[in-house]
Amino acid sequence: MTNLYQETAYLVKCTIRNGELAVMNTIEIIGISGLPIIKVGDNLAELICAAAEKQGAIIRDGDIIVVTHVIVSRVEGNIIDLDKIVPSEFAKNMARQYEKDPALVEVVLRESKSIKRMAHGILITETKHGFVCANSGVDKSNVEGERFVAPLPVDPDASAQRIREEIRKRTGRDVAVIISDTHGRPLRMGEINIAIGVAGIKPLRDRRGEKDLFGYMLRIKNTAVADELASAAELVIGQADEGIPAAIIRGYEYLKAENATAKDLIRPEEQDLFL
Repeated sequence: MTNLYQETAYLVKCTIRNGELAVMNTIEIIGISGLPIIKVGDNLAELICAAAEKQGAIIRDGDIIVVTHVIVSRVEGNIIDLDKIVPSEFAKNMARQYEKDPALVEVVLRESKSIKRMAHGILITETKHGFVCANSGVDKSNVEGERFVAPLPVDPDASAQRIREEIRKRTGRDVAVIISDTHGRPLRMGEINIAIGVAGIKPLRDRRGEKDLFGYMLRIKNTAVADELASAAELVIGQADEGIPAAIIRGYEYLKAENATAKDLIRPEEQDLFL
């Protein structure tokens, strides 16, 4: 059996009671290892359930399953062979200008609905889903074959819902599902994982109207909990050769929502101060 503690992170909230440290809330993040190389048509939910059970982390009610977008795209057959792409003249010109692969640029353009920025060899686009990110979220990492890439799932919310329903059918457990992707940030170095698809969980927790420690009314607090959970899961999922493309988050009391969508996390254009 896999040593669970080698693949588990703990986020613990504590307080001092009667001079002693007391644990108020513990969030456990369990990396699901042992999954095979995911192929087109695989039952991803079944594989996740089996791998979790094998390592002693049987899925429970209230768990949050975080899955990387690449394995979802692989299951759904959303993998592109760059050698079969015929780039447009626009893609060729852009590729020459930024020293990029013309076929890759063409795929990025096809996955976008607008170009937001082009500078320093970086192409920032708005995807068909409405996400603003580098290269339309098209990923070359963790995709088998040097000339193959994985775009984002066509409908990440629907993909998350399918995984959720299949887990419920196979285990009888009510869980939430988040599909994650790695995004950079315009004002800070480094990348973090964000939620691009959700099911069963409200992605935002509106705390406006609540009071802080000193009784002041919160007026702008609206926490992107789905993004926070996706980024927390990345602590055990990783980005390289760990072979852990999914994780269970356990112990977080989230707000359930049957008709949740990650699009709620997209800032409306009229509120955008940077683009």
